[in-house]
Amino acid sequence: MAWAIEAGWSKPQILEAYLNLVTFSGELQGVDAASHILFGKAPHGLTEAEALVLAALLRAPNAGRATVVMRAMKLGAGGSAPREALEGAASRLSTAPASSSQRATFAPHAASRLLKAHPVGSGPVVRIPSTLDGGLQRFGVATLNRQLMAVHDQRVQDGAILVVDNATGEVLAYVGGSGDLSGARHVDAIQARRQAGSALKPFLYGIAFDQRLLTPASLLEDAPLEVATPTGLYRPHNYDEQFRGLVSVRTALAGSLNVPAVRALGLVGAEPMVQQLRRLGFAGVVEAGDFYGPSLALGSADVSLWEMVGAYRALAAGGVWSPLRMTAGETAGESRRVYSERAAFQVSSILSDRDSRSVTFGLENPLATRFWTAVKTGTSKEMRDNWAVGYSRRYTVGVWVGNVTGEPMRNVSGVTGAAPVWLEVMARLHEKTPSVAPAPPAGMVSREVTFAREVEPIRREWFSEGTEPAATDSPDGSLKARQARITAPVGGTILALDPDIPAGRQRVPFEAREVMPGQRWLLDGVVLGEAADLVLWSPEPGRHRLSVMARDGRILDTATFVVRGARLTPADDRDLAP
Repeated sequence: MAWAIEAGWSKPQILEAYLNLVTFSGELQGVDAASHILFGKAPHGLTEAEALVLAALLRAPNAGRATVVMRAMKLGAGGSAPREALEGAASRLSTAPASSSQRATFAPHAASRLLKAHPVGSGPVVRIPSTLDGGLQRFGVATLNRQLMAVHDQRVQDGAILVVDNATGEVLAYVGGSGDLSGARHVDAIQARRQAGSALKPFLYGIAFDQRLLTPASLLEDAPLEVATPTGLYRPHNYDEQFRGLVSVRTALAGSLNVPAVRALGLVGAEPMVQQLRRLGFAGVVEAGDFYGPSLALGSADVSLWEMVGAYRALAAGGVWSPLRMTAGETAGESRRVYSERAAFQVSSILSDRDSRSVTFGLENPLATRFWTAVKTGTSKEMRDNWAVGYSRRYTVGVWVGNVTGEPMRNVSGVTGAAPVWLEVMARLHEKTPSVAPAPPAGMVSREVTFAREVEPIRREWFSEGTEPAATDSPDGSLKARQARITAPVGGTILALDPDIPAGRQRVPFEAREVMPGQRWLLDGVVLGEAADLVLWSPEPGRHRLSVMARDGRILDTATFVVRGARLTPADDRDLAP
C-alpha cells in the first residue's frame, strides 16, 4: 500500500493526507480538529510550543518525536520554545472538555446563523455567546436521530427542532438537520420554507374569535363541500376520509377537521387571514389572499419552522408577538399584539383539550402530556412535511420531519412523524418544572352548553363576554333553520352550454341536504317547488340566484352561479336516441 501511494501521490500530498487523517487524543482526527478543539484556533495560528505538544500526542510506532518534546519540557530546551511555553501549552490539554470532540458537529446550523449575524472576520478567535442550552441541544439531536431511524424505512431522512423560552424569546435548542442521516446536511431545515398543513388552523380560528364570527361552541358542518375557484372546484377532505356532520369549533380545531376549517375561512376571508399571518412574522406569505384561495385554511402557504415557533409563542404570550433571539446581548425587538388575550386563551384552551382531540387522534397519542400543554400537528399535501408545534406555560417547541429534497414520505403523519419528538423534548423540559393551565383573562365567561339533538355532549365552554348563549335561546329551532344546505350547484360555479349537445341532455341539478318539510326552491325570485325534491333545470344564459326558503319566507341558504353560451332549443327525439 505504501508503494501504491508513493506511485500516485507526491510527498506534499502524502503529508497533507496524513495531517488530515491522523488521530490525536481521544477521537480527534486531523490537525484542524485537534487545534480547534484543544487550543481554540486554526492550525495556522498554533505557536511552536502548541505544535510540539500536538506532535507529542501522535500515536506513531516511532515515538522519537514525542521523546524530544518531553525532553525539551524537562530541560527547557527544544528549539525556540521555552519550557514555560511548553508547560502552558500542555496544561491546556487538561482543561479541554471531555465532550469537546463533538463541537465540530454539535450545532452547525446555529453556528452558521450566528456567524452570519455577527461576522468576526479573520484573526484571533472571537467567541459569540449564544442562548443555546448545551444539554438540551444534545438531547434534541439524539431524540431527532432516534425517531428518524425508527421511520427511515418510510422514506424519511430529515428533521429539525426549535425550542424557545416564552418569556424572553431566547432560543434554547436549534437542531437544524439530521446530520449524517440527511441527504443535504448543510441545509438549515429551521429556516427552509415548506407547506404548513393543518398547523396554520389555530391562527384562522383566532381571527374568527376576535371578530366574534365564531365561538368554541359554534357549530360548523363537516360534510362534503365543493368551493368554486378560478381553476375549478375545490373539494377538501379530512385526513381519515370521513365526515362527522355538525361539529363544534372546539372539536373541529382540536380534531384537525379540514372541511370546517374551509368553512371558517369563508367567514373570515382569505385576505384577512394573509394579513394576520404577516403580522405573526410569516415573511414568506407574500401573495394576496385570492392566490391561496380556500386551501389557505389547510396550510397551503410556505412557512419556516422559525416563523411557526414564533407565531405559536405569540399564542402562549396571550396574543403578543415579538422576535426570537439567539444571543444573550441581542435586543428583545419590537413586540406587537396580534390577538386579544381572550382569543389567545380560547385557542390555547382548545389545543390543550385532550377529549376533543380524541375524535381524530384517540385519547392516547404523542400529543398527550401529564402537564398542561397546547399543541397542533400538521401534514402537508402528499405527506411531504410533518409538523408538531406547541407550548407549555414556559416553553414553545416546534418539530419538523420530512425530506429537504421535497420527496414524499410513506404513511407518516404529524402524529407519527414529528409528534413523538415534540413529546420527548417537552417532557425533558418539564422534568422538574411544572406547567399549569393559564387563568382566564378579564372578559371571559364560562357557560354550560347543551347542543341541539345531542350533536355533542353537554359541557362547559369559555366565551368572550357578549358572545355567550342566552338562557332563552332555542338551539334546536335555530339549528334546524341552519341545516338546509345547497349542495348543487356550488356557489360561484360557471356553467358553459355546449351547442353540439342536445338541449334535453343539458340539465342543471338542484340538490340540497338536511331539508325540512315545507322548505322550497327559489330561483331568481320564482318558487320552483319543494327543496326536498331533485330539480333538473333547463339552463338559461345569465347570472342566477338559487335559494332554499323556509315556510315563513326566511332564506336558509343561497348559491349564485353563471350560465354562459347561446340559448339552446329543445332537441327532438332523434337527437335524444341512444
